Amino acid sequence: MSKTQVLLSKETERTRIEVLGYEQLAGSDDIGSSEILYFLQQSGSRLKQVKVTLNNSSVLLESGALHFMKGHIDVQNNAGGVGGMLKKFISSSLTGESMFKPVYSGSGEIYLEPSFGHYLLLDLKNEQLVADKGMFYACESTISVGVERMKNLSSAIAGGEGLFQTKLAGSGLCVLSSPVPDDEITKIQLNKEKLQVDGNFALLRRGNIQYTVEKSSKSIFGSLTSGEGLLQTFTGTGEVWVAPTQSVYEQLKAHRLGSLIKAGGSSNTKTT
Repeated sequence: MSKTQVLLSKETERTRIEVLGYEQLAGSDDIGSSEILYFLQQSGSRLKQVKVTLNNSSVLLESGALHFMKGHIDVQNNAGGVGGMLKKFISSSLTGESMFKPVYSGSGEIYLEPSFGHYLLLDLKNEQLVADKGMFYACESTISVGVERMKNLSSAIAGGEGLFQTKLAGSGLCVLSSPVPDDEITKIQLNKEKLQVDGNFALLRRGNIQYTVEKSSKSIFGSLTSGEGLLQTFTGTGEVWVAPTQSVYEQLKAHRLGSLIKAGGSSNTKTT
């Protein structure tokens, strides 16, 4: 295996989860992929992989996340009968995550699919966390994965988050996928306070935090003249994680890597 470095690591009594970063990829035998890899490395992007070490414990994974594993590990898909399957189907449809999340139990090492994406590693202490739908990646089986429904339809539509988000509750380690690196996330502590965000770059909240959407001014005319309009509003005591750089990356998505490669050449020859 290529040399890796531990970027993030947390452990409980029987489980350790690490986010590994590959030091450098040498490239494959395909020139096209090597060209793309060059631009990724120039930008500082690193291939990452989540590693889970079990010691008579169990972990819940997003379906399809497994890459390989070794040791004495059993895999179970708990459908829970017709009622359980219906509940899982509804939850899957609402949160954008897989219908079945397999449980891996025993002792050994589990490696998840490598990716150039970013991961957040959290340790929940008998608490609840609400994250954007689709962020869930893995967690200890001591954590329940469910659905958080917005308090009202207007907040769901106006806030841009949809009517449902992913809710994690309990104690243990969890891994979430993130649109930005961990060091570009601002973690804001609230103590019976209000936080208002212009945009949908709030990734998650934990603690006793209520979410609504409010006008930036008490009057419609004031909202229009302020140029802000509606604001995501978080009220209470706890923590809200926001990604200020997310909107910049979303704008950059319009400039595909292929067009960047083409622009750098001296001809209009298409590269693949």
